[in-house]
Amino acid sequence: MATHHRQNAAGRRKVQVSYVIRDEVEKYNRNGVNALQLDPALNRLFTAGRDSIIRIWSVNQHKQDPYIASMEHHTDWVNDIVLCCNGKTLISASSDTTVKVWNAHKGFCMSTLRTHKDYVKALAYAKDKELVASAGLDRQIFLWDVNTLTALTASNNTVTTSSLSGNKDSIYSLAMNQMGTVIVSGSTEKVLRVWDPRTCAKLMKLKGHTDNVKSLLLNRDGTQCLSGSSDGTIRLWSLGQQRCIATYRVHDEGVWALQVNEAFTHVYSGGRDRKIYCTDLRNPDIRVLICEEKAPVLKMELDRSADPPSAIWVSTTKSTVNKWSLKGIHNFRASGDYDNDCSAPLTPLCTQPEQVIKGGASIIQCHILNDKRHILTKDTNNNLAYWDVLKDAGFTSPDGSDPKLNLGGLLLQALLEYWPRTHVNPMDEETELNHVNGEHESRIQKGNGYFQVPPHTPVIFGEAGGRTLFRLLCRDSGGETESMLLNETVPQWVIDITKNMPKFNKIPFYLQPHSSSGAKTLKKDRLSASDMLQVRKVMEHVYEKIINLDNESQSGSAASDKPTEQKEEEDMAVLAEEKIELLCQDQVLDPNMDLRTVKHFIWKSGGDLTLHYRQKST
Repeated sequence: MATHHRQNAAGRRKVQVSYVIRDEVEKYNRNGVNALQLDPALNRLFTAGRDSIIRIWSVNQHKQDPYIASMEHHTDWVNDIVLCCNGKTLISASSDTTVKVWNAHKGFCMSTLRTHKDYVKALAYAKDKELVASAGLDRQIFLWDVNTLTALTASNNTVTTSSLSGNKDSIYSLAMNQMGTVIVSGSTEKVLRVWDPRTCAKLMKLKGHTDNVKSLLLNRDGTQCLSGSSDGTIRLWSLGQQRCIATYRVHDEGVWALQVNEAFTHVYSGGRDRKIYCTDLRNPDIRVLICEEKAPVLKMELDRSADPPSAIWVSTTKSTVNKWSLKGIHNFRASGDYDNDCSAPLTPLCTQPEQVIKGGASIIQCHILNDKRHILTKDTNNNLAYWDVLKDAGFTSPDGSDPKLNLGGLLLQALLEYWPRTHVNPMDEETELNHVNGEHESRIQKGNGYFQVPPHTPVIFGEAGGRTLFRLLCRDSGGETESMLLNETVPQWVIDITKNMPKFNKIPFYLQPHSSSGAKTLKKDRLSASDMLQVRKVMEHVYEKIINLDNESQSGSAASDKPTEQKEEEDMAVLAEEKIELLCQDQVLDPNMDLRTVKHFIWKSGGDLTLHYRQKST
């Protein structure tokens, strides 16, 4: 979940800052999965989808938890992925307009290609040449030499590319044969356009479909092409004859995903009607309904570890990915018990998947409340959630309700606290002592001195129109490469705010039991807090960290039923005011008073402020 922070109206390029509220490790796909790639050598499946994260899974069925790792760098839907270099490199295409190059074994992004000007929807790969093509809504096709891409770094990612132009509409599908001699694109123009990637010459335009061409496949030598379209048909094309040689009407609705066996004799198809069929290309009457998914099919990946394929992985608009067995399909063909009456409904070969990679819920609706700080959301499981975009990002300052605070400025400081350029004078950082569980905890104050956002929080700098300029995690902004890229990306208004926010005055003070309480005097710990801190917060600290701990250690037991965190905080505040009173110069302090007032109007003397506490007599 991201929230936009502010945009610069004066600069030539409007830049906005966003951050994402999320768990440190997101183990489950949170939305539809757009792309799949299988690495049979390592028994790994790569999934990529609408939550912008590429995940790696173990497809070894003996593993209880299949999750291996997440690869995060994109900031919008990942639309396609291809494994290259025998599984060592992964290329991804995204709606954030970038193509990214990943080390697939170690799971990190090596470089980002920003040549496209709109959503990148499709990739194609020629294994023999280690050549990748990318295409999308900007109607451009770019060709990339994978060996050149793997030599790039985040700071040195200048690369020459060939481009194929001539598409009149947005491109949604792309295919290249293994030998790298033919490339085909499908678009909302409803035609297939064919090029020779070696010379970038246009070869032909194939007409026949009546709607968007969503999926394409080429045979090894580039003489035949299969296409799946939103018009509900699958077409087989002869590139030598430059015409459609067969049309297969298998589905009731659009065909969005295709796979084909090595011999190019059987096509596996899925789409909007949620059904997955295997059709014999030589005899269209021979078709088998493999299974029926619970949502429209977006992508399929054959398990080619055996020939014929033993299973097929399927992803849909839901977050779960299923593996369906194909073992029975071959007996089915051999027996002759196949469908030759296309009007009769077929019984699915499989009713249960062989393996399931479970997905998580995703937010499908949100409503920002009038204060622009709280948000209501609804997810795919129909759960409602109430978010505080500050508190959920780590804001725990006791002064959150104080109108004098510039919360937006504080948040920016917290998001960039590891970036050296936002440090006004690192020599001024002070070490504080906090009394926690009777021990001394030394902590360096960074950022705004009030609160820290979780270090794993993604921060995104983007153009006001939505195109991402740079994404990083909070904790990484101190790195050499990240600092350099931040210097190029961060607008001046952000630097001005982070460096020129007013510094908060800290009041040092001592906290001791009152002489009338009978408690032994504590070793003097010099505490410090904002001069705007309310007395009630110090009372809560005393009750929670000193009185409560003493009581618990004496009773030797704690409550077994833990209330929710929010209720705990509320209860603590009420109990503290009921049971504790704070004194200065033997005068009982009003819980609403702040430390600045106590220091100037009650303490009224030199040296560090000393506060005393005692339990109220009942």
